[in-house]
Amino acid sequence: MADVEHPMGIKTVGEASAVATHMLRHEDINGSNRLFGGRLMEWIDDAAGIAARLQCGGNVTTAAIDTLEFKHPAYLNDIVVIEAWVTHVGNTSMEVRADTYVIDPASGERTMINHAYLTEVCVDDEGHPMTVPWGLVATTPEQHEECDGARRRAEIRKMRRAEGV
Repeated sequence: MADVEHPMGIKTVGEASAVATHMLRHEDINGSNRLFGGRLMEWIDDAAGIAARLQCGGNVTTAAIDTLEFKHPAYLNDIVVIEAWVTHVGNTSMEVRADTYVIDPASGERTMINHAYLTEVCVDDEGHPMTVPWGLVATTPEQHEECDGARRRAEIRKMRRAEGV
């Protein structure tokens, strides 16, 4: 599955993952009494950055948010969970998927409120891109499908950059 050589070997999907939990407070709410989208974007960026750091073992910077879909609102006192994991590792960059849910504390039922893909770049101490030392391997059919999709999304991002879109 590796597109490039990674000097430290490979990690499985899930070894580099992060889960963040937040209870919505007044400072997280916008003028429409819903979760402020910018706050959620901050939390997603944090979770994705942690997953990417766990994959590369060092520093990262967010290069792009490719997809950010707001599916449902969240409200004051809702419990919000963000699950982020690496879906693809290139030479210096990684794609991270972040899914956000509201959890009903009584039933445990989850409702997806957001789905996002981010590109994180492994950087050295001076902020220059460097090779991600660990590759990535999928171990389940669902992970293989997600990783295949990540490769297609990477090709689309390259085409858009080349076309200036």
